[in-house]
Amino acid sequence: MLVQKILNSKASDAVVTVKPGSLVRDAAQILAKKQIGTVVVSSSGYTADGILSERDIVRELAAHGASCLAEKVDDYMTSKLVTCKLSDTADSVLHQMTKGRFRHMPVVEDGQLIGLITLGDVVKARLSELSMEKDALQGMIMGH
Repeated sequence: MLVQKILNSKASDAVVTVKPGSLVRDAAQILAKKQIGTVVVSSSGYTADGILSERDIVRELAAHGASCLAEKVDDYMTSKLVTCKLSDTADSVLHQMTKGRFRHMPVVEDGQLIGLITLGDVVKARLSELSMEKDALQGMIMGH
């Protein structure tokens, strides 16, 4: 299964972004309000300059206390992004996420932010694919 198909199957393809210089507090409020796990940091809304996740915020809270909430997202975001393309396979994305120990991956084509897929999106797609393969094999065995 390709990333394109995974994005097409999502209820919403909107990517939640915040501008560089935004406060971590504001990003955390967006995460809580929208019940999502990450925001993409983007100066234009069309590029991915970085990514800030709940995990990033929790690590900083543990290390520096609540004062980190008044800092800029730029200070805590991951700026060396691992991205994927629409033509990448679910297996390759799953491998990258597992290897890198992260759960969100921006989809970027020609430098433009197209979408965001999560580990849950990829697992759901793979389970659906495996279910279809199982059904096809059972049909072949039973002569259907």
